[in-house]
Amino acid sequence: MYSKILLPTDGSKHANKAAEHAIWIARESGAEIIALTVMETSSLVGLPADDLIIRLREMLEEEASRSLEAVKKLVEESGAGVKLTLRTDEGSPAEAILKTVEKEGVDLVVMGTSGKHGLDRFLLGSVAEKVVRSAGCPVLVVH
Repeated sequence: MYSKILLPTDGSKHANKAAEHAIWIARESGAEIIALTVMETSSLVGLPADDLIIRLREMLEEEASRSLEAVKKLVEESGAGVKLTLRTDEGSPAEAILKTVEKEGVDLVVMGTSGKHGLDRFLLGSVAEKVVRSAGCPVLVVH
């Protein structure tokens, strides 16, 4: 039924719970998982100090790497033999997720209800809600 599952992740407990669901679905359907983490760099624009921007970017890259490594570890520990592709993107998380869905021909998005930055939900609207409303494929939101 599914051949490509997109798993957006930020390393939060909700994202890791979603990863467990994605792994199970991928194992049962023979699908590939594309794990995607998105570095939101818009807040770096306009900062005065170049070295501050460089250090903040390094921190975002480290966090992205940890998020993807956590998914890789879950896949390996599951013993499911699932094909896993790890990706990092920059920009708005919802837009990057939707762009990846279209570009990669994703059949299913599996994502957590809220990530590490829960306050954003109140200010900007939930990433999960934006994806559910706009994705051209089914979206499984895991609480």
